Amino acid sequence: MLPCAIALASCLTGLSTGCAGSSQGAIEVDQLKDIQDPSSASREYVIGIGDVLSIQVYTPDQRDERVSGRMSVRSDGRISIQFLNEIEAAGKTALKLAGDIEEGLKSQIKQPVVSVTVEVSSPISISVLGEVSKPGVTSLPPNAGVADALAAAGGLTQFAHKNRIYVVRPRPQPQRIHFTYEALTKRVGPASQFRLQPGDVLIVE
Repeated sequence: MLPCAIALASCLTGLSTGCAGSSQGAIEVDQLKDIQDPSSASREYVIGIGDVLSIQVYTPDQRDERVSGRMSVRSDGRISIQFLNEIEAAGKTALKLAGDIEEGLKSQIKQPVVSVTVEVSSPISISVLGEVSKPGVTSLPPNAGVADALAAAGGLTQFAHKNRIYVVRPRPQPQRIHFTYEALTKRVGPASQFRLQPGDVLIVE
C-alpha cells in the first residue's frame, strides 16, 4: 500500500495499524452490531453531508414554526436548530435524529414531537486508496457498499492482497473495519450488507 495511504488511515483512526500485512487494531465486519440490511435501505437510510432534511416539530396545540423547517446538512455533518444551536445529523437515521432533537427540545418546548424526512439525498464521496486501478475520490449513490466502491475504482491491482481490505470510518468514533474479497463477492452476510457513509476511506493493501 502507498505510504500516503497508510499515513492518512493512521491520521483518521488514531490507531496504530502495525505492519502493512496485519489486521491488528481492525474490527472484523462480522463483529459490527449495526450492519444495515440493504432491503431496509429506505427505512434505515443514513443521513449524509449535503442531504436536505425536512424537520417538523409539533406541540400538543400546533406546529412550532420556530424550529420547523427545511435545512441542509453542512460539510461538518451538523445542522442548526433554534434552542439547540448545532446538532450532529450525518451518520444518523432520520428516526435517530428526530429522537435526539426531541430529547434536546424537552427543556424548551412542552411535549415536543419531532419528525425528520430526507427530502434530497446527495451522492456520497469515498476515498479509495492503495492497490486499486483508479485510486482517488469517487462518488457513489446513497447506501452503496464496499464492492460498489471497488468497482468504481476499477477493481484490484495484481499486487492487491484480497484479505487486506479496510474501511476507515472517522464517525462517531474512529474505526478500522476489516474485509476480505471473498466475503465481499458473496451476496449474503455482513460484508455485503455493510453500507458506506460519507467520509469513509477504503484502503486495499
